[in-house]
Amino acid sequence: MNRVTTRLSSQRRALAPLAALAVGLVCASGSALAAVPVDAAPSVKVLYGDLNLASGAGNSALYARIVAAARRVCDVDRVDIRDLARSSQARSCEARAIAEAVQAVHSPQLAAIHDGRQPRG
Repeated sequence: MNRVTTRLSSQRRALAPLAALAVGLVCASGSALAAVPVDAAPSVKVLYGDLNLASGAGNSALYARIVAAARRVCDVDRVDIRDLARSSQARSCEARAIAEAVQAVHSPQLAAIHDGRQPRG
């Protein structure tokens, strides 16, 4: 099965919790297409071997999985919104995780979905 791995960077973790992510893509055979640093950082594997990335529905489903994984890894839902610094860090972590995961998949349709959901202005 295909999967995207999202991992919190240990170097940035020391400076600001949830500040940076590295994303790797691994194909079904297990060979790495993009290197991911191996450390004790939290990570979430997003499997998508069951999805048809040639279809809009498959790309939409994958995007939803990536967003959910990024929210989990970055603890977006656990941060008190009154803590503006931590909330900002968590949202920034989430945005980077999503962008890097989308880029790692190399799907033009997935990239278009991501671009369409970015704030304008």
